[in-house]
Order: sequence, then C-alpha cells, then structure tokens
Amino acid sequence: MTNTATPPRTSPKDLLVQAAMMHVPFDGWSQATFDAAIDDSGVERAVAESVCPRGAVDLALHYHALGDAAMLVRLAEADLEEMKFRDRVAAAVRFRLEAVEDKEAVRRGTTLFALPMYAPDGAKAIWGTADAIWNALGDTSDDVNWYTKRATLSGVYSSTVLYWLGDSSDGHADTWAFLDRRIENVMQIEKIKAQVNNSPVLSKLMTGPAWVMSHIKAPQRMPQSGLPGRWTRP
Repeated sequence: MTNTATPPRTSPKDLLVQAAMMHVPFDGWSQATFDAAIDDSGVERAVAESVCPRGAVDLALHYHALGDAAMLVRLAEADLEEMKFRDRVAAAVRFRLEAVEDKEAVRRGTTLFALPMYAPDGAKAIWGTADAIWNALGDTSDDVNWYTKRATLSGVYSSTVLYWLGDSSDGHADTWAFLDRRIENVMQIEKIKAQVNNSPVLSKLMTGPAWVMSHIKAPQRMPQSGLPGRWTRP
C-alpha cells in the first residue's frame, strides 16, 4: 500500500531508504542492504555512513519515521470532526499502517528490533508513533496521563502491526476489526478507571494499599566490611 501523500524523498537518508526497498525483502535490514543502497542511490559512502553511522539499523529507523510523517499528512487532511475520539485514534493507527509501502520491510524490521541489542530502538520508534498520534489529535495532558496514554497506544499499535503482518483478508478487514476490538478494550478500562476515581469509597480503597506500601521503609543494604563489592543486610 502506497500513500500518495508521502512527501518527495530528497535527503541522503530518504534516497538510501528508497534504494534499499528492493533489497530488504531478500537481505533484510542488513549490511548487504546498506551497501546495495549506497550503490543504487548514488549517495557517497562517506555521506551515507555519516547520516547512518549504524548502517541499516538507522535506515530501518528512518523508514519508520517516514511512515509516521506520511500518517501525519493524512491526519492533517482528514475530516475528523464528526468522529468519536476512539474512532479518531483508530483512524490514525489505520493511516499509519496504510502508509507502509512494503509489508515485508516491516516484517524484516520487526525481526531486527526483536534482537536484544536493538530492542530499545524499536521501543523508542513505537513510542514515537504513539506520541505523534496523540499530539496530532490535540492531547494536552502534562501529568501521568501523558505517559499512560502513549504506553497504552504503543501496546495497541504493536499488537495491531503483528496482526496485520499475518492478515490476508480482503482490504485487511480483519486487521481493522482487530484494531476496533483493542481500542474498545482500552476504552472499557478507561471507563472503569474513571468510575473508580469518581467514587470516594473506591478511590480510597485503591489508594490505601499504595499509601501503606509507600510508608514501609525498605531495609538498607550495607557493604560488608573488608569485602568490597559484596552487600549484606544489616
């Protein structure tokens, strides 16, 4: 699926990603793909290595960022005013997936960022997508809700991507139905949280254990005399 609203690719990174796309399905986001992208794009190796010091890993992250940018273009053009808020969130996630030019590139990226050494990069990329969606939808929270909203949407987005990768239904109808169910689950949880917070009795019951635990002094750990680096309870 190609998003026609995607901005033209003119930067060295953009050109490298564009050239890499024909190699990723065969070689993944690998050094071989990075080398081939340099040859095919015409970007000087010194330039390529300066903008992508980690090679194909940085290319994969830039590919993800391009998808986010394309999603934001569609969100800016879409008429969301008549939609319920949950439908706006669903539309944003759908726009993000529809911005993908090559499903195999995402599959290969999922494999890459499942590796322990690159897992933090993958998590940061997904968090960035969730953050971009909430910002585009006008989120103004500046407390703990800022984190919980993005963490929750990151989970919804991640699970939907995995479902989408294996979906062969017409027009990915099964994926959109799965997305709707996930968002409905989240909305139900938020509704319960709101009911708890608005109930004086339930809110005290929920905060009571937390208050007690916060006032229990944790045992101090002291260095054992004469044995640097070893610790024991007093």
